Amino acid sequence: MSLAVKRVYEPPSPKDGCRVLVDRLWPRGLKKEDAALDLWVKEVGPSRELRQWFGHEPTRWEGFRHRYAGELDATPDAWHALAEKARRGRVTLLFGARDEEHNNAVALKAYLESYLAAHGPH
Repeated sequence: MSLAVKRVYEPPSPKDGCRVLVDRLWPRGLKKEDAALDLWVKEVGPSRELRQWFGHEPTRWEGFRHRYAGELDATPDAWHALAEKARRGRVTLLFGARDEEHNNAVALKAYLESYLAAHGPH
């Protein structure tokens, strides 16, 4: 099991494994060919309402993580394939936000790791 998080603007690396953009919106100023994506899973990104409420405000981070986990709990079809990919090899969750500590990819990584730990190897 291997999950990593990386800004989509950083150059791709062979160590990234499967590169998956997990934002609902395409990152500003980025050409599709420069992203070197394997997948873009828009559905796994937080809702517009949650994104707007959070606004990348660090003081709202815990509330964001909790609410985002609730959204993920309600939409397992959006993320289950990502968990299975991570079970078999390295998956790098890509995000566009400037804040590298408080973003949906970081929250999603923790969520998926918790799911995988609870459900063991298959």
